[in-house]
Amino acid sequence: MLPAYLPNPVAALSGGGTPVDFGRNYADGRRIFGDGKTWRGLIFGILAGVGIGIIQIQAAGAFGLGFIPGLTLLSVILLATGALLGDLIKSFFKRRFGKERGAKWPIADQYDLVAGAFLLLLVFDTGWLFGEVTLPAFIIILILTPILHRAVNIIGYVIKVKEVPW
Repeated sequence: MLPAYLPNPVAALSGGGTPVDFGRNYADGRRIFGDGKTWRGLIFGILAGVGIGIIQIQAAGAFGLGFIPGLTLLSVILLATGALLGDLIKSFFKRRFGKERGAKWPIADQYDLVAGAFLLLLVFDTGWLFGEVTLPAFIIILILTPILHRAVNIIGYVIKVKEVPW
């Protein structure tokens, strides 16, 4: 899951610049995504996820790490891209419900990246998803994701990349 977990913090670290929604509002008068979702963050986040995935693929091949799921270039791209698309979709709905940037939205804040990544895998690489993500692995992902999400957000808050620690 590193290719899905890494894009969000990298997007936060490298973000800034032009918003993905170009500052436009939706039909309801609210921003589509908000200033926190930028093209630079999106691009660098996806590149970081793909990069760590390629490193994992190379390490598994070089060191015979059979315990690492058989990542492919396609699965890595889908995990990284899906994670940030999941975050964008969550932001879209956050704005629709009147939640401001940084407002808590339990469950959605923690699992948006998993839902986005798995949805893209389901559509474009179903065989990999069901072949590599076993039920025990899925349960571990469900348990670890909120823990990692909270830890990374606290770190981001401490180093002043995030305005709130959640």
